[in-house]
Amino acid sequence: MPTNLLGLDASDMTRLVGELAWPEYRAGQILRWLYQRRATSVDQMTDLSQPHRSLLKSTTIIRRSVACTSFRSVDDTRKLVLTLEDGLKVETVLIPDDDRLTLCVSTQVGCTLDCGFCLTGTMGLKRNLKADEILDQVLTAQDQLEKNERITNLVFMGMGEPLANFENFAEAVARLTNRTWGLGFSPRRITVSTAGLASRLKDVAPLGVNLAISLNATTEDQRNRLMPAANGIASLRSLLAACRRYPLPPGRVLTFEYVLLAGVNDQIDDARRLTKLLRGLRYKINLIPFNEFPGSAFRRPAGGTVLQFQSALKRGGADVFIRKSRGRDVLGACGQLGNVRPLRVEPALTQIESHC
Repeated sequence: MPTNLLGLDASDMTRLVGELAWPEYRAGQILRWLYQRRATSVDQMTDLSQPHRSLLKSTTIIRRSVACTSFRSVDDTRKLVLTLEDGLKVETVLIPDDDRLTLCVSTQVGCTLDCGFCLTGTMGLKRNLKADEILDQVLTAQDQLEKNERITNLVFMGMGEPLANFENFAEAVARLTNRTWGLGFSPRRITVSTAGLASRLKDVAPLGVNLAISLNATTEDQRNRLMPAANGIASLRSLLAACRRYPLPPGRVLTFEYVLLAGVNDQIDDARRLTKLLRGLRYKINLIPFNEFPGSAFRRPAGGTVLQFQSALKRGGADVFIRKSRGRDVLGACGQLGNVRPLRVEPALTQIESHC
């Protein structure tokens, strides 16, 4: 079976060119073609001689997604559904917002957790994504950009729990942030979200990325009902203790994400408890009004309820923002990813089939 060049890390690539009896700098050339020029064929690597390209082609391939379907929302959010080599599908979302263009990246097909307000959680875990499959989402999204567009931020908030696939996630970040041959993203422009794998928080710090905690509850009983698997791994108390131990760099804050569910966790008493739980931490709160999906019993709270909750948090001293819901009509908003096609295609919604 041929070797997938995108499946090789930097040391693997150096070993490969050594086995071919090529000088070591060839490894950097190949890596730059893969990540900076997004080559899909060895034939595109024109700074290799024709005999060298032929030799490389005889034993290697560049494996990218089999196909890509793009759904464009009325707000210009684009959900990309990538078909992997084994036929499974994974979703990534391009989110425009003023001068930013954020890509929401997935780390698993499905999810190992079962948060009741998240469509992905209803799938169960199909499998972890390999590092190259995580990176392929970024490369494919770049292929879809218009001439004046550039991805400015990456958020690992798509399908799956990133810290449950930590090794592949970390390797993907290493290639995303490499400035010599990689994609050159600043770690400060990358955010990873976890549902609360407290024991792995310490492993995130060396990566230099921003950390977001999906909290969504203010009591153990409430979190057990909403996020039973996550709370079974780490209780609310142990999770917050790990947050207090986290080696937060100067000038950075922890982000706490809080999905607001109508009549469940959106009361003023919830807001008061939340500010008490987070007292003493450097943090901000992102409020996420629940994005509804087929089959869910939860409902999105009224706009006035959301504003009252935000005001109560502010009175408690919290720095708090309401997250805009983008791409809801294509099931591309937070909590809506899960390989479910829109129930109907309205005139404002376009479906574009293309090969990645």
